[in-house]
Amino acid sequence: MNMKKIAALLVLFSVFGFGQKQSLRNEISKLTKGKNATVAVAVKGIDFPVEFNNENAGKKLPMQSVFKFHIALAVLDWVDQGKLALDQKVFINKSELLPNTWSPIREKNPEGNFEMPISELIEYAVAMSDNVGCDVLLRLIGGPKTVNDFLISKGMKDTQIVYNEEVMQSDWKNQYENYTTMKSSNTLLKDFYQGKIISKESTEFLLGVLYRTSTGTNKIVEQLPKSAKVAHKTGSSGKNDSGLTGAENDIAIITLPNGKTYALSIFVSDSMESWETNCKIISNISKAVYDFLKK
Repeated sequence: MNMKKIAALLVLFSVFGFGQKQSLRNEISKLTKGKNATVAVAVKGIDFPVEFNNENAGKKLPMQSVFKFHIALAVLDWVDQGKLALDQKVFINKSELLPNTWSPIREKNPEGNFEMPISELIEYAVAMSDNVGCDVLLRLIGGPKTVNDFLISKGMKDTQIVYNEEVMQSDWKNQYENYTTMKSSNTLLKDFYQGKIISKESTEFLLGVLYRTSTGTNKIVEQLPKSAKVAHKTGSSGKNDSGLTGAENDIAIITLPNGKTYALSIFVSDSMESWETNCKIISNISKAVYDFLKK
């Protein structure tokens, strides 16, 4: 083994050796102990050698609105191919403004029948998690299958998108068909950040949108320093009649004070805990990971 390989191994173990990984595992276990929920956590260094997956990181869990990040990637791939343009205006019919769904677009344009550029649709769908904007974007590229096929073409495993927002919300069980694992999520985040999924220009555009995310302020970002750079996408199912939360999610690319970046994916699934508790689980784990890696 040459000296470069030896040096690389020494860096790997010094940054995140077995003892340190176990320490983080213990800390996360304390934060999830006694919770009536499936909590899946994965950490992956983007430009430094660190990886941690808890016992649920390989489980296929419902994404809810996290899938809008995946949808934006597929739309921007069409932009890269010249099939669409960011400044291209899209006509939105009043019939698309579904009444019983989260949509700042609908609130701003209640009468419908207006145009909006694709760049703005992505901003609404990703940064504000707008469900109408999401489904309009899916309409442009041919539906969920286009996104699913795109992800497969990029080597993404254990991730599936079958339904748009309208269909996903029409039946509680449908959300479980739009799934990913924390390992797969972090692989996608890393490849995206490194420019392996879409063009450099499209990557920079979508990163900017993710940095402006306004939802889930009580999740991954809540206890991080205000100065921390966090590009993230949230998802939430709400509760069904039995009090079950299908999904309370957040995935992120986070920059440490030393400039190094890491991917963090946390899903809280099939939880009987309160909304506040589910979000605090994510918030506490995020802080624990950040403080640990900052050292």
